[in-house]
Amino acid sequence: MSTIIEQPRYSCAISAQQTVLAIPRAHPILHSGPGCSERSTYFNTTAGGTRGIGYTGGPHVSCTNSTQKEIVFGGIQKLRDTISGALKIIDADLYVVLTGCTSEIVGDDSVSTAAEFADKGYPVVGAETAGFKGNVYFGYKEVLSAIINQYVGDAKPEVRKGLVNVFSVVPYQNPFWQGDLQEIKRILEKLGLSVNILFGAESKGVSEWKDIPNAEFNILLSPWVGKDIVKLLESKYGTPFIEFPYVPVGAQSTGEFLRKVGEYAGLSNEHVEDVIDDLEKVYYAYFSDLENFLLTFNNEFAWEYFAVADSNYALGVGTFLTNELGLTPKGVYITDDAKKSYREEILKRFNEENELFNDVVVFENDGGIIQADIRKKQGDDRELILGSTWEKILARETGKYYTSLSIPLTQDFTLDTSYAGYKGGINLLKEITRDVFR
Repeated sequence: MSTIIEQPRYSCAISAQQTVLAIPRAHPILHSGPGCSERSTYFNTTAGGTRGIGYTGGPHVSCTNSTQKEIVFGGIQKLRDTISGALKIIDADLYVVLTGCTSEIVGDDSVSTAAEFADKGYPVVGAETAGFKGNVYFGYKEVLSAIINQYVGDAKPEVRKGLVNVFSVVPYQNPFWQGDLQEIKRILEKLGLSVNILFGAESKGVSEWKDIPNAEFNILLSPWVGKDIVKLLESKYGTPFIEFPYVPVGAQSTGEFLRKVGEYAGLSNEHVEDVIDDLEKVYYAYFSDLENFLLTFNNEFAWEYFAVADSNYALGVGTFLTNELGLTPKGVYITDDAKKSYREEILKRFNEENELFNDVVVFENDGGIIQADIRKKQGDDRELILGSTWEKILARETGKYYTSLSIPLTQDFTLDTSYAGYKGGINLLKEITRDVFR
């Protein structure tokens, strides 16, 4: 029997329209009922760190706005007309058709309709993203698979030494996605690698996607989201991949990540260590400033924390707070509904990072249950709550410190803010300490 989720942390699969919009000059075309696009836009932009709508996003998203007529008689012709109109009016390099619940329930074959246009030479692909099939993480996988299979296609790889593709945070679902990808690209380029980051302002758009088969290897920065994609690329183009189970935050985990990548890429240890030393010099110059703060505000700083985030950030941020900053976790709540097999791997990684994570990691996407558990575990000690705007309200009600970490965020401008890598670690420290002054 289904249940009602209080304070949901993700939307349905059709919100992958934002995955499309995260690719420069890509345009989503929805075959769905009216309102699907608008709701997805609000949850992932306005409530996703007050972000912009992206290129041709928001009210510019093409949609069939299917009504009772299309449900009774079918909506394929209306979809054809909508695609034709988008090709005439919208200046884009790639068009991705996404399906809603109504069109899939009545059996409209949107993917085949998209293929009709692709056969005529138009850059159009189709993905099945009905909400009853899964959430935004499922939609992300379907969109990437569709672009790779239908647009990149059966290209013959011309492998270039040092070229990598990066798969990590889900655009817009992670409110800091753009800044995180920028930092990941920056530190990989410091190693001397060429990086197809694929999404955001640092991406060259569809030319990077066409370049995917030519990578020497792929990098997955995630405990499970994107794993199907790197396996697809391995089977389709023979491209091997390396995994790091979370977005690294701060010096310790970022250094570990760079050493792992450097070894896999066959780079000399001396070169990798020189790069890490240079990056750490800047990082610790800023980090040392925190010592003066702690000497002055030692009695005000939080030493225990609760974190509410998806598994990627829960692992990365949690590892940083516990291993590098010395805070004690009282509750880590993972919200992305990972499969049971992935959950076992996530828990194993937490336990490998620090025994303090034993018995404090919870898989839960119901905000009401999460907040009830936080209230039960709260003490009189100085505590920090990291999470969404809902956790901000809880923190203010209970007199705890608060730091933004996960969607929905309705009272923050995330812009290019990042918690990833060296810059991200410093940014996170700034946010944590700033609330002491507040």
